[in-house]
Amino acid sequence: MTMQLVTYGIGALLTWLIAMRLGSAKARQVLYLMASWLFYYSWGGWLIVFLIFSSLMNYGLGEWLKKRIRAGRLWTGILCNLVMLCIFKYLPLLGAAGAAGTPLAALRRLVFPIGISFWTFQALSYLLELYREEDLDPTVVEFCLYMSFWPTVLQGPICRLSSMLPQFRQDWTVDEDDLRTGVRRVAIGILMAALGILMAGGLHSGAGVDALFENTAARWSGLDVWLLVLGYGFQLYFSFCGWSHLMIGGARLFGIRLHENFDRPYLSTTPSMFWTRWHMSLSFWIRDFLFLPLATARREVWWRNLSLVIAMFVFGLWHGGSLLYMMWGTYHGLLMVLHRQWQEFRKRVGFEWSGAMPTLISWALTFSAVCVGYIFFNAKTLAQASGMLKALVSFHSYRHLTLDRSFCVMTLVAAVGYFAVIGGSALLDRLAERSRNLEESRNWTNMVARGLGILADERWVWITPVVVVVALYLSVMFKPGHADTGPVMYALF
Repeated sequence: MTMQLVTYGIGALLTWLIAMRLGSAKARQVLYLMASWLFYYSWGGWLIVFLIFSSLMNYGLGEWLKKRIRAGRLWTGILCNLVMLCIFKYLPLLGAAGAAGTPLAALRRLVFPIGISFWTFQALSYLLELYREEDLDPTVVEFCLYMSFWPTVLQGPICRLSSMLPQFRQDWTVDEDDLRTGVRRVAIGILMAALGILMAGGLHSGAGVDALFENTAARWSGLDVWLLVLGYGFQLYFSFCGWSHLMIGGARLFGIRLHENFDRPYLSTTPSMFWTRWHMSLSFWIRDFLFLPLATARREVWWRNLSLVIAMFVFGLWHGGSLLYMMWGTYHGLLMVLHRQWQEFRKRVGFEWSGAMPTLISWALTFSAVCVGYIFFNAKTLAQASGMLKALVSFHSYRHLTLDRSFCVMTLVAAVGYFAVIGGSALLDRLAERSRNLEESRNWTNMVARGLGILADERWVWITPVVVVVALYLSVMFKPGHADTGPVMYALF
């Protein structure tokens, strides 16, 4: 991973230096497109032909739809994209179920183009925006760049052409705010991705999230299961959020602002709030293009609740065609319906639920419910998921802990560290705000406060060397076990 990051860093720097000297937006678009295709080729090899094919196909479908906005043409475009997605994403599952030597078994040899779920949804959002009569007129180069843009092509954030096209066409010069924000977020992303890999592999072989979940024959206790889902929750968060920070920061260095993907999701106090903070670009896509059209088709409350479950079922299906992903999506849909019923009950009886203690209880219930959902999301078999759920509700299973102690310590440190960093960041923001409000004076206290405020406000300068030191320390102190998942783990969904 280290050599890959260095290689991509050098490539991004060279692209940035060349782009600085190009006065034409069209020339920069061509440069970004070539760099994006090279980046994708380094991950997906010859499968880039499917990305290019999808880009050209959807550009043509869009031009056809613009000539005459009709539902039939929109559905033709949607079906073309879904067929292509299903061929690579769901047919191999049928092949895995087929007996060896049969034509069905041959389907398992289909190779999955990395990131296809993400760029397919970007294509669908383009067609849906055209159907809603958004004024979009991309050239073929601009549309191919939108589909292939290197910070988004592997695993999002899922963007929309209406927000990206003006940025592709803008005049660009290096901006101090873009540079400061970009460097800070790249540094944070590198550290988070490294932590995700560390948690996946564990502090030693067999003591990481990947190996423990792969051990489907293990009989876990209730305490084991809670630590497993907690560890997986933070491993997934560090890997995916870290990559999002890395890519959003990288794009920001070029003056391009991508959609946010995470906003402190583990501080959510309701299931609905969680899905406005976790994988936000996909959540909002599902909300705008699936849930709202469904929910507004009828006025009945039961239909709105059913639409919510259907939308979350599709959310699970997007991640994969297994029964467990469908159960995970349905589970979260039911959680949000239950939350809405609780809100309606409170309104009817006039029950007040506010203050520090109710907020803490709401957070604990939401966080626990999200962690339980990870059983469906990451269990390898239905039997494993069933066994883990039974352990959670069996009180006698809480009498012992069988997990490797290093895994327990690593998971608890990750959880405590997550909340400590959020608290520390809020404190630095408060220091920076306070220093800006202090008047100029020779008062020693004010001078110290202003100095601390400057360090807090300009932390992008010192956070990069801190990250490098921490990363080197982790690599020297720990020799983690093998990790099957890496920073682009979400690109395989």
